[in-house]
Amino acid sequence: MKGVILAGGLGTRLRPLTLVTNKHLLPVYDRPMIYYPIQCLINAGIDEVMVVTGGEHAGDFLKLLKNGKHLGLRSLRYGYQEGEGGIADALKLAEDFADGGKICVILGDNIIEGNMRKAAADFFTQKSGAKIILKEVPDPQRFGVVEFDGDPSKGKIKRLIEKPKEPPSNMAVTGIYFYDGDAFKVCKDLKPSGRGELEITDVNNYYLNRGDLTCETLEGWWTDAGTFESLFRASKFVAESGANHLDLKGARPGLFGGGIRG
Repeated sequence: MKGVILAGGLGTRLRPLTLVTNKHLLPVYDRPMIYYPIQCLINAGIDEVMVVTGGEHAGDFLKLLKNGKHLGLRSLRYGYQEGEGGIADALKLAEDFADGGKICVILGDNIIEGNMRKAAADFFTQKSGAKIILKEVPDPQRFGVVEFDGDPSKGKIKRLIEKPKEPPSNMAVTGIYFYDGDAFKVCKDLKPSGRGELEITDVNNYYLNRGDLTCETLEGWWTDAGTFESLFRASKFVAESGANHLDLKGARPGLFGGGIRG
């Protein structure tokens, strides 16, 4: 399985910091934000990665990440998104990279405490479809939210609702998704939302309607880092649990073995 990190956008909520660099290169505690989704993928055994970015600071990723070997990646590719077409629009750029296989997609500002090795293993054996990673949050109205069909512990999803005023549950859809090769056809067929973007929620709803969307709940804490408040929260979480996260600053090939490959 290959990994795709979506690290585009203008980062307007983090200005003036993002006037001089891409949001995903800002520091979260003691390392650049982009290191965390890379670490997340490597922990799951995914070492072929594509970073999709855009804007005038896109070249800064190459300066930092180079070919990814020093981070333990076997292969690192880059894609450039022109304009602000949304998450699903950015994902389309990874079609050739995926080469018809399954992928794990992670938003570049998502940071987790634990790992998604189990979710990756489960999806690796899932015949087809998609898998979304959920997390219980105190403010679900800020996120895409799951409404369950019956007992939530059984994980049967009834519908996905984007930023509902009256959330049917506290289970938010995190920015970690697993897709089969059909995701790219879905993205191509999407129509822009009211925001003028291709929404990843519409991709997930396609699989839900098709009947092969599964979900798992993430262990440990999870946060994005797209606002000053969440950026500070992410740094605080990492600092307080520093003994539990791996050191990418001095990473070397093969340091993050294990997990699911394919």
